[in-house]
Amino acid sequence: MSSETIVSTSRPVCFVGGASATSFEINDIYQHVTGFVAVDSGADALLKASIAPIAVIGDLDSLSQTARDTFVDLLCQIEEQSTTDFEKALTRVDAPAIIALGFTGGRMDHILSVLSVMMRYPDKPVILTDCDDVSFLAPIGQSVLELPEGTRVSLMPVAPATVSLDGVVWPFTQTLMTMTGFTSPSNAATGGGVTIQTDAPILVTLPRAHLPIALKAVVRE
Repeated sequence: MSSETIVSTSRPVCFVGGASATSFEINDIYQHVTGFVAVDSGADALLKASIAPIAVIGDLDSLSQTARDTFVDLLCQIEEQSTTDFEKALTRVDAPAIIALGFTGGRMDHILSVLSVMMRYPDKPVILTDCDDVSFLAPIGQSVLELPEGTRVSLMPVAPATVSLDGVVWPFTQTLMTMTGFTSPSNAATGGGVTIQTDAPILVTLPRAHLPIALKAVVRE
């Protein structure tokens, strides 16, 4: 689907969605991004945090009247219903990475829908984050995560992938990972580099404190 670019930037951008996103979480991300894009009712969370978005993108059917009036000059309404609001925003923002906040605390079907969109646009790196975790698709090839000893590292396949994992308590080599077969939740770093080698994108989850490491992993020079 052809989509006109609404936001273009050389630094990461944070998408704020309609699931629970606190003012503290929003402000904590500020240092990592050039600004915020409200995805539909995410504008209400930004309004509560006293932050003006770069744009408000979506079909805008969940936006409060107060947010609509406050950000009237920033509204980018896309009325078609063949895509989700998250996909509408992702396909219209050009940035090296997207930090997505407020997309994991609501309905399970919404979470799975976001993962589906991430898989369909691997050239648009997304980091899902909430108060506990950050999750991202490790790109095909090798990624090295510099994590302290004991850091939780979880790998979950979203499609069949042959994966090697080193620098953890339970390493493995050239192992087929599938949703109905082998997975690696709650592994732990041994200190130093955690190396992931994969022939297909694989979902990596780390503690929220390691957002900068996740950003470094998905933004390739």
